[in-house]
Amino acid sequence: MGSASSKVARKLPREKPRGPTDLRATTEPARLRPERPLASESKNEAIENDAKDPHFMEKLSQLGPVRVDHHCMQTVRATRSDVQTMYRSRMRSEAEAARAQPTKNCLLVSSLTELLEARKSVTDRAELETLATRYHMDATKLEQLARAVNTPSMDKRMVVRHGEESVTMMARWVDPVLKHAK
Repeated sequence: MGSASSKVARKLPREKPRGPTDLRATTEPARLRPERPLASESKNEAIENDAKDPHFMEKLSQLGPVRVDHHCMQTVRATRSDVQTMYRSRMRSEAEAARAQPTKNCLLVSSLTELLEARKSVTDRAELETLATRYHMDATKLEQLARAVNTPSMDKRMVVRHGEESVTMMARWVDPVLKHAK
């Protein structure tokens, strides 16, 4: 956009460009150039000078000699003993887990979920004790655990439908209703 006076004038070359044959004639053949070795089998002065870094050496001299903190070294040794203790503890734990008889009052999460779900349908104390025995738990421990931990139960009265895909349900705490023995 704009007038012709605001545009930069195009300048054409004044000389005729050289062709590819002209370039070959002016370059010096490779065999006439002095050869510079690319690698050497022994260190010479040029290699030594190339390896020197005056800026790096200056910074090293500013840092001075290394100060060793022996207190820190003791911490490293203590950490190693902690790792060994942890390793031994894990080995004992794995040995206990590999025993034939299950450990009392110790369950996997999936088994605990099944136990808590089955507990909801128990009707009397004898059933609760039988259920606890089947899962290798004390009935008193099961009761203590059930006071704090439970599985979600859906309250059927509070179902609210939102269209066809989304359903919102309220969760509630369900304890078994036990009949008292006379």
